[in-house]
Amino acid sequence: MANFEAYQEYQRIEDFEEDSPPGEDDLLVHVPEGLKESWHHIKNLDNFFKRIYHFHQKNGFACMMISEFFELIQLLFVVTFTTFLVNCVEYDVLFANRVVNHTGPGQNPLDRNKVSLPDAILPSEQCTQRIQENSWIIFLLIMAAIFWLYRLVKVFCNVLSYWEIRQFYIKALKIRMDELCNFTWQEVQDRLISLQREQQMCIHKKELTELDIYHRILRFKNYMVAMINKSLLPVQLQLPLLGNVVFLTQGLKYNFELILFWGPGSLFQNKWNLHPKYKRNGNRLELAQKLSRVILLMGLANLLLCPFILVWQVLYAFFSYTEVIRREPGSLGARRWSLFGRLYLRHFNELDHELHGRLGRGYKPTSKYMNSFTSPVLTVLAKNFAFFSGSILAVLIALTVYDEDVLTVQHILTAITVLGVVITIARSFIPDEHMVWCPEQLLQCMLAHIHYMPDHWRGNANKSETRDEVAQLFQYKAVFILEELLSPIVTPFILIFHLRNKSLEIIDFFRNFTVEVVGVGDICSFAQMDIRRHGNPTWLSEGQTEASIYQQAENGKTELSLMHFTIKNPRWQPPQESSVFIGHLKEKVQHDAQGGPSTQLLLSEAPLCTSLQSNEPGSGPDNLLASVLAHPILTASGLQGRDHRFIPPSTAASAAASVLASLSTSQLPHSGRGRSHGLLHSSVHPESTMYRSDRTVIDSMSNSDSHIRSNTLQSEFASAEMSLHAIYMHELHLQTSHPQRTSGQWQNPVPMRDLHTNASFQANSGLGASISMPTPVHLGGWQEEEEENEDEQEINNGSTPKQNAGSSC
Repeated sequence: MANFEAYQEYQRIEDFEEDSPPGEDDLLVHVPEGLKESWHHIKNLDNFFKRIYHFHQKNGFACMMISEFFELIQLLFVVTFTTFLVNCVEYDVLFANRVVNHTGPGQNPLDRNKVSLPDAILPSEQCTQRIQENSWIIFLLIMAAIFWLYRLVKVFCNVLSYWEIRQFYIKALKIRMDELCNFTWQEVQDRLISLQREQQMCIHKKELTELDIYHRILRFKNYMVAMINKSLLPVQLQLPLLGNVVFLTQGLKYNFELILFWGPGSLFQNKWNLHPKYKRNGNRLELAQKLSRVILLMGLANLLLCPFILVWQVLYAFFSYTEVIRREPGSLGARRWSLFGRLYLRHFNELDHELHGRLGRGYKPTSKYMNSFTSPVLTVLAKNFAFFSGSILAVLIALTVYDEDVLTVQHILTAITVLGVVITIARSFIPDEHMVWCPEQLLQCMLAHIHYMPDHWRGNANKSETRDEVAQLFQYKAVFILEELLSPIVTPFILIFHLRNKSLEIIDFFRNFTVEVVGVGDICSFAQMDIRRHGNPTWLSEGQTEASIYQQAENGKTELSLMHFTIKNPRWQPPQESSVFIGHLKEKVQHDAQGGPSTQLLLSEAPLCTSLQSNEPGSGPDNLLASVLAHPILTASGLQGRDHRFIPPSTAASAAASVLASLSTSQLPHSGRGRSHGLLHSSVHPESTMYRSDRTVIDSMSNSDSHIRSNTLQSEFASAEMSLHAIYMHELHLQTSHPQRTSGQWQNPVPMRDLHTNASFQANSGLGASISMPTPVHLGGWQEEEEENEDEQEINNGSTPKQNAGSSC
């Protein structure tokens, strides 16, 4: 994105559709006579589809309105309670700095100096007087009241709009509220598409496609994903001493969207059309200066509001996290996907629930990978801190048990609480000495779910640089809280000193990568997943793409997004160029599967492969994925399979190809869908597939409800199929971009075994004497965790692989 002057003549990419929509100012929703009273003149289909989606994801009208109501109550509570604590509490009495003398008839002399809670609370008159005398408090209360009234009006509007969506679900989609939780989004989407054929909700198209609905729901998010992919937004900063730091918070993201999409002076003239002047190349410099001024004004506004936003952030964080930290101090050491990570790892046209599910499946392997690093120095310090703190805490507890009056000593409870927190934090820095770690295996297991990984991570999983880059995507919860607290201070400077410098690049980006789609409006061209315009030759699209380096999506985003959307929406018919790419991938998979292990062999070795990864026994798709991930290590080890034969050597690519060549949901119970999730239909008859022969996938679920079982299996197999595609495509990309490396090789080469030691294997396998087996190598894994909460134990900031915490691969 560096040299944009070279692309001044690069015009806006035209859509493959012949016509462009004239706009949606007069867009109507046509409904039958019985429904006209509720739905007509719907001009903003973007908001309409977004509300339908959010209504489904948030479990209906009741849950949404209860959440909205309690958000208002929370805001009112925080403001009121904070005002009370500041102005209505006598802290000298509460802290016993001032003696209270209770006198009166019948008063026990022993209770005259006892302090009760009402003694520390000022009378209402005195409290009101304190508030009235403080003009700063009055100003803040007025600001809070205005914001609360704004939220109240917004909630009232949401009640009206979502009540209409509720009626739409019941009357148009024929989905009752008590059955909403039983419908997947794909089923709701299918009913929307069918309804369009009957009622013409969009007058510019006779039929809606799944991609049209995704485009309307994710119009601006696709732009954000593309700008992160092209490194356009200034979220990576070079700081003294800290080096490369990624900083993206909710506040900064809100400002980006406000400036670019829907705020005053934004690039879009409405929710679905880019302003025409930004589509022309002639006045790009003038438009860049205008955008720079808008960014400057927004930065100054943030700087002006910084004190108020900072106070609110501190108060909200205090009320939200204090009790959690007191109860579970180690929760600050748990990790979460950063906001940058969610945008970096997100596919084009991936809905929120699809992203959350995928990253949720990748949480455990990523946590285990990050936990495979520790600092020996911090480990020694943590052990000693835990010893000293534990010794003092043990004495205090013993004294308390002996005489409970010890608790009345000043600061004893504080000391016990602080020591407990110190011990909990110190123990989180002490690794389990029985753990055995394989960083490379963990990294590939992580790749299977997150789908994106820079090339230089391959073979460098045990290095601190790789660990630091993963930490940018998978940050500590404590770092997340700290960044949100610093956001009001840092955001204005990023806008003024960094984003303004990219004004011209932003103008060029929106001009060059915006297309018009009939019935949808202006969208990001990357969201079309067009291999010809945005494909990357090193990601299986060589000879099929005309894209320059500037037009190519990075890290195979176009190709992987296309595969993900096709698998998640099996009825969608891709354009010609995309169909050619998918057909080419099918042929490549079928070719590579011929030299790979059989799917029966992979599934038969699933229990061993699962144990190598220290995972709990999973479903059929999970077992298949575990087999593909661990199969290269298993074959390199020279271990015998379940049938006491040596397993022939193979790579992760060939193992994935074998499964993909056979995997097809036509073998699963159907729910009436047009075609299966499987892109690569099996040539094997369903009655003789691996699922039936090993009886581990389908038969284990034979007693469950057929509809729920079908939806569950389809979702699991779709996710597993995409994971296999991600592994396979990364392996082929490695072969193309780094031909000197061995595809699927995750360990150093091992010497070959003498032929006479393999006589029995060759006789049994029938492979001939030309194949020799590698010598056995020590296999690594990680210890199975009996119970793993989402909040993992805190790990330290060191980056040296574990030396004293058990073995490593």
